[in-house]
Amino acid sequence: MKVKVAILGCSGRMGRNLIQAAVEHKSIELVGGSVRKGSSFEDFDLGELAGIGAIGKQTSTDLQALAAADVLIDFTAIESTLEHLKWCQQHKKALVIGTTGFSEPQIEIIQTAAKTMPVILAPNTSVGVNLLFKLLEVTAKAIGDYTDIEIFEAHHRFKKDAPSGTAMKMGQVIADTLGRDLNKVAVYGREGITDERDGNTIGFATIRAGDIVGEHTAYFADLGERIELTHKASSRMTFALGAMRAAFWLSEAEAGFYDMQDVLGLKD
Repeated sequence: MKVKVAILGCSGRMGRNLIQAAVEHKSIELVGGSVRKGSSFEDFDLGELAGIGAIGKQTSTDLQALAAADVLIDFTAIESTLEHLKWCQQHKKALVIGTTGFSEPQIEIIQTAAKTMPVILAPNTSVGVNLLFKLLEVTAKAIGDYTDIEIFEAHHRFKKDAPSGTAMKMGQVIADTLGRDLNKVAVYGREGITDERDGNTIGFATIRAGDIVGEHTAYFADLGERIELTHKASSRMTFALGAMRAAFWLSEAEAGFYDMQDVLGLKD
């Protein structure tokens, strides 16, 4: 039996990769995809949209056309995702959220909805990145108290949020491991700072340029040595494949608020 999946906002760069990943996944049946009202891609064949040939499923601006789905996947934008969340809750659907940049109050809205439906909120669905989160926890436990910690990330020119959701998650994992409040120790720019570096801070550096898919590095630097943990994505397909793995896992989950660590069995 296959899990029935629909892609929300399927006309974008990520949406097209999600279509291809769903079609090629042996345990998933792609039942539909949505586009925004007024889109020039309304009533497009999903396969043709993704460049893999016609599959006989059309895009729609009406979410009711996706009612056959067990799990919906959303890599759209904050406001759109929150609207999709309401629809999924009303129609008893599971939702994988790859959208990033949510505020704390918006995350609380998602957590509240997850009391009655299965939800995965993942700033990055790459299996490699989520393994990186685990390695950050291990490294922070071992040397985080006496090293300077800096996080670097680079993405394409079209990315809207900065630092990236993945970089923020990296910082959160490290801060939680060390018992620090990320809101108090994060430093996003050093212009105007004239004192020596505060050893408790976690620094963030951001690049937006060209077509960089995604690069993230955490530095744990001491005097005389440093450890660098890096993940580089060369294709959005890595995120799409991780999202399919998440959708398959979520199809059998009870109502709850999950992340990719749950999917991959990386939680203690």
